[in-house]
Amino acid sequence: MEPGKQLSTSIDATVPTAARMYDYYLGGKDNYASDRAACEQLDKVVPSTRALALNNRRFLQRVVRTLAEEHGIRQFLDHGSGLPTQNNVHQVAQSVDPSSRVVYVDNDPMVLVHGRALLDQNDNTAVIHADMRETEGIFSHPDTKRLIDFSQPVAVLFNSVFHCIPDSDTDGPLAVARRVRERLAPGSCMVMCQLVSEDPEVRKFVTDFMDQATQGHWGRVRQEKDVVEFFEGLEVLEPGLVEVSTWRPDTEVAPRQLTQEWIEFGGVGRLG
Repeated sequence: MEPGKQLSTSIDATVPTAARMYDYYLGGKDNYASDRAACEQLDKVVPSTRALALNNRRFLQRVVRTLAEEHGIRQFLDHGSGLPTQNNVHQVAQSVDPSSRVVYVDNDPMVLVHGRALLDQNDNTAVIHADMRETEGIFSHPDTKRLIDFSQPVAVLFNSVFHCIPDSDTDGPLAVARRVRERLAPGSCMVMCQLVSEDPEVRKFVTDFMDQATQGHWGRVRQEKDVVEFFEGLEVLEPGLVEVSTWRPDTEVAPRQLTQEWIEFGGVGRLG
């Protein structure tokens, strides 16, 4: 992101956003005709996208619960959080321990409006308006400093968002992951996953389509080997880096990703 560039605070209903498209796939109501039309076009080539979005949401909930219950983490920093839905990060974490603290980060002004309205009565949770690449601004934000103690373990979430930013030596996913990791205390965890495909035609279609539909607010669909790089220097928790519906499913009959034209791939890495 260009230094000093201001984020827009206005909502343009004519241009789809990843957050509102995700909301539509999850059955939400905070989306516009442009978002729904973009989803319909996407479904013609990658028809598993709704199932993929639902499975990704369930993965996020399992990860937060696991980190809170099994690793005792009580601080969560959620990059690219998207629009509020049911069983958000703060609801899952605070069901384990009501004192858990959560900071949501998103650059979509609609997320800011809805998130702040939802969290108005929750003193342990905040939503800040920032680009996920602005590590310094996010970590030094007053709400982050109020809620997060970076001398203690933190769970940092990049859940299904790295495909929204392009490759760059300073602002690409790999650079952002490294920059964040350097600021975390031992015992912290990083949750990272993104859309991947081993089919070059699928990668090209979705990347080009989303880049055009969102007017440049997109990165690219990558490959599994690219996601593996994000976890450099981290201890990857079991079951490793996987298609996310298979990450510690609640039951043997839990929903699985049934088609493979593209998948959500990633996992959890821990700082030793």
